[in-house]
Amino acid sequence: MNDDVIVAIATASGLGAISIIRLSGKDALDIALKITHREIFIPRLATLSKVYNFLNELIDESLIIYFQNPSSFTGEDIVEFQCHGGVALTNMILQATLDFGARLALPGEFSKRAYLNHKIDFSQAEAISKLIEAKSEDAVKLLAKQLKGELKEFIEEIREDLLFILAYVEVSIDYAEEDLPKDILEQIHFKLHNIEQKLLTTLESSKRREGMINGFKVAIVGKPNVGKSSLLNKLLNFDRAIVSNIAGTTRDTIEENIKVGTHIVKIVDTAGIRDASDEIEKIGIAKSKQAMDEADIVIALFDNSNFYDEEDSKINELLQHSTKEKIIVLNKCDLENRFVREQLEKIDLELTIGKSLESSSLKILMDKLQQVLDNNSSLNDGMTLVSKHQILSVENTLKNIVQSKEILKDGQLEFFAYYVKESLENISQITRPYENDQMLDVMFGEFCLGK
Repeated sequence: MNDDVIVAIATASGLGAISIIRLSGKDALDIALKITHREIFIPRLATLSKVYNFLNELIDESLIIYFQNPSSFTGEDIVEFQCHGGVALTNMILQATLDFGARLALPGEFSKRAYLNHKIDFSQAEAISKLIEAKSEDAVKLLAKQLKGELKEFIEEIREDLLFILAYVEVSIDYAEEDLPKDILEQIHFKLHNIEQKLLTTLESSKRREGMINGFKVAIVGKPNVGKSSLLNKLLNFDRAIVSNIAGTTRDTIEENIKVGTHIVKIVDTAGIRDASDEIEKIGIAKSKQAMDEADIVIALFDNSNFYDEEDSKINELLQHSTKEKIIVLNKCDLENRFVREQLEKIDLELTIGKSLESSSLKILMDKLQQVLDNNSSLNDGMTLVSKHQILSVENTLKNIVQSKEILKDGQLEFFAYYVKESLENISQITRPYENDQMLDVMFGEFCLGK
C-alpha cells in the first residue's frame, strides 16, 4: 500500500455554507496537527480549531474530525476539515495540506484504498458511485441496500457453495483415496440447482427494475394523428411536440423526462406506425418500433372517432406479442363513436386529449402510470443488480453453471472443475476476485486433507 497522504475537496465546487477537505494516509494526522498548531485530536470528536497556512498565517476556524485507522472509510487515518464555504478559502486549506506533504488524490482513489483495505468490495464501490449520481428516490433506496452490503452477502453465499463444489472435485481428482461424505453428489446437484434458480430470479428482477437506476422508459405509440404528441405535451405541461392534423408530422422519436410519484420517467413520443412511402418517415416508424421494444411501459392510443382499420390492427398485433406493461387509451371520446371496442383486449382509459383534456382524466392516467411503476419498483422480491457489468457477470456465471451440470452427468470431473472455477471467477467480478487459496482452505478444512 502506498504511504502517500492523499487529499481532495469532498464537496461540490462553488459557493456554500460549508466545504469539506479530506485527508487520508499514514501521516494524515501529523499534517492536520501542523496546520492547526495542535498537539492532539481525539478520534471521532469534532474539534473547533484555527487553521494556518504554510507561512503560519491564520486562514480560517474550522471543525476538525479525526477518524483513526482502521475505523475509517479507507481503513487509514482520515482527517476532515469542515471549513466555511467558498472557492478561495477551500483552495487555501487544500494548498496548506499540499505544502505540508499531502498530494492530490486521483479520481476514485479514496474508494480504491477502501477496497484494498477490505473496507468495501466492488459492489459497494459501484453503489457509492451511482448513489452520487442518483436522480430518483427509487435509485437511492436500491443503492442504499447494496451499499449496506446485501448484494455482497448474496454473492458470498453463492461463492461459498461454488467453493465447496470445486473443493470436492479437486479432492476427487487428487485425493481419491480419502473418505468423502456419501451424500456429496446429492449436495452438489442441490447446490448447483439452487444457485441456478437464485441467479435466474436475480436476472429477471434486475432487468425489470433497470428503470429504477436509469429512469423508466414509457413509449407512446399509435397510428398517425391519433393524439400522441398532444398527450406528450399534456404530460409535460408545455408544447414540446408539434401538433397538426397532417399525418406523419412527427417523423422521429421525441424524448423528455418527467417525475411520476418517486419515479423518473423518460416519455418517448413516437412517429405514427403505418405503411409509409416516404423514406424519412419509414426510418421514424422503425425507430417507433424500437422505442416500443426498449420501453418498460407502452401507452397505446386508439381513435374513437375512426373505424378500426389495418393500421390499428398492426398496432394491436404488436401489443399482443409484446411482454411489456401496457396502458390502452381510447382517445377522442367527445366525438361520434365509430371504433369497435371489442377489437382490443382491454381499454384502460377513455378520454379526450387536446385543449379540452380534463385535469381529472390526466390524473387518472398519471395514477395508472404510477401504479404500474410502483409494481415494477417493489424491492420485496429478489436481489437487484444495478449495472450492466453486474448483469453480464451473472449471465456468464449462469452459462458456466448450466454447462457444468451437463458435464457432471458424464462424470468428466476435470472439465466439470473447469466450468465451476469459471463460474466462481465470473460471479466474483461483482465483489472481489476469486483467489485459488480460498478453494484450498475449503479443501483442507472441509475434508481434513494433509493431516
